[in-house]
Amino acid sequence: MIVGILLAAGSGSRFGGGKLLHPLPDGTPIGVASLRNLTSALPDVIAVVRSGDDLLRKFIEAEGVRVHVCGDAHLGMARSFVCGIDASRDADGWVIALGDMPFLLPQTIKAIATRISQTGRIAVPAYRGERGHPIGFGHRYRDELLNLQGDEGARSVIGRHPGDMEFIDCDDRGILRDIDTPADLE
Repeated sequence: MIVGILLAAGSGSRFGGGKLLHPLPDGTPIGVASLRNLTSALPDVIAVVRSGDDLLRKFIEAEGVRVHVCGDAHLGMARSFVCGIDASRDADGWVIALGDMPFLLPQTIKAIATRISQTGRIAVPAYRGERGHPIGFGHRYRDELLNLQGDEGARSVIGRHPGDMEFIDCDDRGILRDIDTPADLE
């Protein structure tokens, strides 16, 4: 069982706030589009939101996805990461997707999950030699992931296991395209 975790607990300060609720050209909120790509690829998905983000939580719940509120998300991305892993401790692995990456192709997410199922290692997508997101982790990294701190995400875990990282070449420019500012939508 590979669980998809949508990290949607950031404040979106560089965007000016409310980033994941901002509509894409088709009217779909950024966070919902990111979530739909994840749910179309994986049957078991968890979304992690910050305390007080009630509207985003309602949108996610309307998609039929479990929501976990991360009360200390303000301490950095690692806290939401830990919240998601902790909520799915018994999974065989995780695909960690970012809420501000709505242009990922579901087949890329499936390829990451498949590789984790096969090897139990770390799977990273690459587009034309450049690595991106989402990143997958096998269960063997659970304890390290649960001990993450700060705002670095899982870089430290990847850094400790460079030989365990497997790149998956894909024709998906969406693995590189996150939305940090309104200009990133253009």
